[in-house]
Amino acid sequence: MREVISTPNAPQAIGTYSQAVRIKNTVYLSGQIALIPETMELKEGDIAERIHQVFKNLTAVCEAAGGSLQDIAKLNIFLTDLSHFATVNEIMAQYFEQPYPARAAVGVKELPKGTDVEMDAVMALSSY
Repeated sequence: MREVISTPNAPQAIGTYSQAVRIKNTVYLSGQIALIPETMELKEGDIAERIHQVFKNLTAVCEAAGGSLQDIAKLNIFLTDLSHFATVNEIMAQYFEQPYPARAAVGVKELPKGTDVEMDAVMALSSY
């Protein structure tokens, strides 16, 4: 009943996990950092540019699963510096419309590849 979701339009897994797994109409998206899919290098620039890259990566996985960001029911955001919370909110408003997904923003000590932002999500598809 589990279907692995994979797309070349998002970074390939850098560990023992899938980009996403669908069970019926629920899709569990693995954490995405600001890796550029073509090079597997971190997006350079400021935190805003990396947040945009993370949303691009999440979008690609959502689309590969047959959905979109608007189908995300729960979004988890991990930041190494919670002072970027307002930046996340500002950028998130460019990608989501109301009703917004449920969300958590968590401050963490460090993230993979030394990045400063990671997001994972649960997507609920209206049809499967």
